[in-house]
Amino acid sequence: MAAKFGTSGLRGLVGELTDGTAAAHARAFARHLIETGQAARGAQIYLGRDRRASSPEIARQCAAALVAEGLKPVECGVLPTPALALHAMGRGAAALMITGSHIPDDRNGVKFYRPDGEIDKHDEAAIAGLAPGLVSDAPTPAAILRDDSAAALAGFVARYRGFVPEGLFAGLRIGLYEHSSAASAALAAILGEAGAEVIGLGPSSVFIPVDTEAVSEETRRLAGDWVAELSLDGLVSADGDGDRPMVVDETGRVIRGDALGLIVARHLDADAVVTPITSNSGIEAGCTADAIRTRVGSPYVISGMTEALQKGRQRVIGFEANGGVLTANPVAVGSARLAALPTRDSVLPILCAFAAARAAGETLSAHVAELALPVAASDRIEHFPTATGQALVADLSGDEDRRLRFFEPLGRPVNADLTDGLRVTLDSGAIVHLRPSGNAPELRIYSEAPSEELALDLIARTAARVCEVAPDYPG
Repeated sequence: MAAKFGTSGLRGLVGELTDGTAAAHARAFARHLIETGQAARGAQIYLGRDRRASSPEIARQCAAALVAEGLKPVECGVLPTPALALHAMGRGAAALMITGSHIPDDRNGVKFYRPDGEIDKHDEAAIAGLAPGLVSDAPTPAAILRDDSAAALAGFVARYRGFVPEGLFAGLRIGLYEHSSAASAALAAILGEAGAEVIGLGPSSVFIPVDTEAVSEETRRLAGDWVAELSLDGLVSADGDGDRPMVVDETGRVIRGDALGLIVARHLDADAVVTPITSNSGIEAGCTADAIRTRVGSPYVISGMTEALQKGRQRVIGFEANGGVLTANPVAVGSARLAALPTRDSVLPILCAFAAARAAGETLSAHVAELALPVAASDRIEHFPTATGQALVADLSGDEDRRLRFFEPLGRPVNADLTDGLRVTLDSGAIVHLRPSGNAPELRIYSEAPSEELALDLIARTAARVCEVAPDYPG
């Protein structure tokens, strides 16, 4: 049972899930729901998936496991994770989403939703504790209660009807990089209903792992070329399960996810924003809302949102550096009345970005420039063993002398934040953050500097330094 919980759900290689491990965790989740009184035997549970080659088989095994524990799975097909969560929560039911999000196709995962939203770390511990005792051969197929695929997708599209004032998006040309995202159909429908001209681009029959937090050079080039060739006002996309947005401005530049989160906070007049330590350090100065910083992962953001509500805040949003936005309260904008959705959503930040820029009479690039955020960048060292990354970060965090030696070619560390990984402020004022990924064998590197060139250079030099001192790194 090598698959394990990361920053958002169970993750592992396909073979580590199809060997009965995903089914065991589904059984454990069902048993946990029943034992805690969140579901009764015979209750419905909603099941969705992304477009990975392995997702139908994992969904089949999980459906059979749920039936074995006395629950009745309802098929929701391929749809965005937030659409599944919305559909299930609206019916007071739990849900399972089969997805590996943005990681490569040789991996996959399962996201778990209680009737009131995402599971938390306590739920994860309970499920992880029960699952080993439930491992067995792959279960036999199970009967599906019914197919709610069309209704779940239609409900998500209807959620945003009226959010954009009539005529605001008139004449707006938006490219949609479809690739293999489960959100492509929903985005096309929502943006089209809002009045934009949507140009579909790049659909793929094979899974493409688009990471909206560390956008690849190939994806940047594709997007930039499309924007220029088609005279687009912007381009949008989402990751595999549609809970993380990608927005490209009219110049072909990718807008960082934390900038999108800040735009949402301002557009919705939030009085509290909750975001991980990896988000831009300028968030606090960029809005009037109280800012709460957390570790990386939606469970931590949701916990912070709950704390904000307990303190009396009434317009609470959360967002991550990948751009996914969560809402803790109902949101009323235009004629739309959005129920609270405490899970990452790619649609809300996309709509807010274009709506805020249009309302201000600005292009996307000009609107983002007005945020005056420090220049930030992020990237990753792929195929970097998780244990190696954890050991390196632990050593640098606990040994000041070693930390000084490691960063000497880059600058002198004057502050170290250990909230999640190691975030160091150098004597130049630049920031470098090292964090082993919780989802895949990768080491994430974040930076802030006076210019994009310097921020990217700082990442490249840090990555080179990591590879010098990490003896177990095969690269």
